[in-house]
Amino acid sequence: MQVTSRAILHRRPESSSQVHYIALIVAALVLIALLDHETGDVPFQHLYYLPIILAAIEFGFPGGLMASLSSVLLYHLANPRLLHIHEFRQPDIVQVVLFFTVGLVAAKLADDASRMRLLSITDDLTGLHNLRSFESHLAILASQAKKEGSVLSVLVLDVDRLKSLNDCYGHLAGADAVRTVGHLIAQHLPRRAVACRYGGDEFVVAIPDCHMEQAVKIAEDLRLSVSNEQPVLATSTFPSGTLTISVGAASRLVGKDADLLAAGEELFRAADQALYRAKEMGRNSVSTHSGT
Repeated sequence: MQVTSRAILHRRPESSSQVHYIALIVAALVLIALLDHETGDVPFQHLYYLPIILAAIEFGFPGGLMASLSSVLLYHLANPRLLHIHEFRQPDIVQVVLFFTVGLVAAKLADDASRMRLLSITDDLTGLHNLRSFESHLAILASQAKKEGSVLSVLVLDVDRLKSLNDCYGHLAGADAVRTVGHLIAQHLPRRAVACRYGGDEFVVAIPDCHMEQAVKIAEDLRLSVSNEQPVLATSTFPSGTLTISVGAASRLVGKDADLLAAGEELFRAADQALYRAKEMGRNSVSTHSGT
């Protein structure tokens, strides 16, 4: 594996960004309503589609619906004749229908795009990052560590004796074993850490601002959680200890003059070597790289 560069998912805007988007959408709706009111028969009402689409993209179906409802209300207030039922013409009905249609279609397209993006960066078996996404995130973490002069840690781990599990209980049980370990990794990830399944039963985790002592503790906690799990494999529940993992850990201070590509590759190789030592120690253990 060449490392060059949590389940990731499309995230809705943070609270501060949400406020900005809401303010922008409200301002756009009010401005369009004022233009609609002042211009009379000029079809400024079509501009309502813009804030509706923005609301649908940023806030999904609820945002699209609220913006559509607001557009209908403002459209009526900007055109007082619509407040009289006998003045409501067929084009006005079409306009109201279009407000809701645009909101719903924009929200559906945004949701589909989000799902496609998620699929493109996610391992379908475990829900963790896939290799391409992990490499990209590792590059970002290494760059941040270089700017801060902080320590970056990497864990490499795999499932012990997975072949024996496959031979005894079938490949469905083996797939469930890998899925279970992947889910436990996701549950135990520290904030800002990134995890990836890069092989059949092989995983790698990058943890920013994390010294060796912390990395070992995280690895031990994860090892114990896997060992204590009573996994359901191929619809059958197995006792604790059925699944175990071996973990190799490596840490590095990313200095100001560090080569980011080399730093990532060296960390992965060091953690991978430590994993082999954990296997030699009898498995179900954590080993560290002697040079870190």
